[in-house]
Amino acid sequence: MAAYHSCSLSNFDGPLWSNGPSPGGFYHFPGGQSHSHVEPVKRTMYPTTTGTSVLGIKFNGGVLMAADTLGSYGSLARYRNISRLMRVNENTIIGAAGDYADFQYIKSVLEQKVIDDACLADGHGYTPKSIFSWLTRTMYYRRTKFDPLWNQIIVGGIEKGESFLGFVDKIGIAYEAPTLASGFGAYLAQPLLRDAYEKNPNMSEEEARKLLVECLKVLFYRDGRSLNRFEIAVITKDGTKVEEAQSADTNWSIAPMVKGYE
Repeated sequence: MAAYHSCSLSNFDGPLWSNGPSPGGFYHFPGGQSHSHVEPVKRTMYPTTTGTSVLGIKFNGGVLMAADTLGSYGSLARYRNISRLMRVNENTIIGAAGDYADFQYIKSVLEQKVIDDACLADGHGYTPKSIFSWLTRTMYYRRTKFDPLWNQIIVGGIEKGESFLGFVDKIGIAYEAPTLASGFGAYLAQPLLRDAYEKNPNMSEEEARKLLVECLKVLFYRDGRSLNRFEIAVITKDGTKVEEAQSADTNWSIAPMVKGYE
């Protein structure tokens, strides 16, 4: 009877086939890395620290924007003094809801773009519409890479006496409107803003400011991720500024009457 000799892969030193893997190894794809050296994919698919509503409204002579200063760590009201409004230049301000880390990235890129533009010294600068256009392309590009910037951004500005207010979200959906709100404010504050604007489209800055504060109070009452500490940004032909954080007077006297939701 013929003798049969056993052969184990552990004693086999070469690849299993030409240019193939060694026993126990992974196939090395041409032009790529072996699986053992591939880094894990890192994307902000689950935002950690987030902000909620940003509000914006046009008034007679400019634009007002507002956002609270809370950064929520999941459901924990962890960071209570963050700014979600950014002064881009003399005629543009942006505000962001969503992932705060992604907003910090957008801020750093915009700041560098403004510096690079100033170094050109060609007499031209970024306008609110150009910033808005750049954001729509950037957000859509990141969406197509399946690595979105997890934000809703409101752009407010003024150019040649004309007010501008635009919205863009993490998948590149973009539009302009005289009143805008992101986050939970899109459901609670936007109806109030639209109603007031339709009744008085030429409201003064003071009237617009009072309306925004009332909307922020409603959000504080109803949105568990909001805070009664907020910033207001003013955009007029004289320039842009983000005011110091402030709080509104609230009334919780009705709280003991709310029953049945425990």
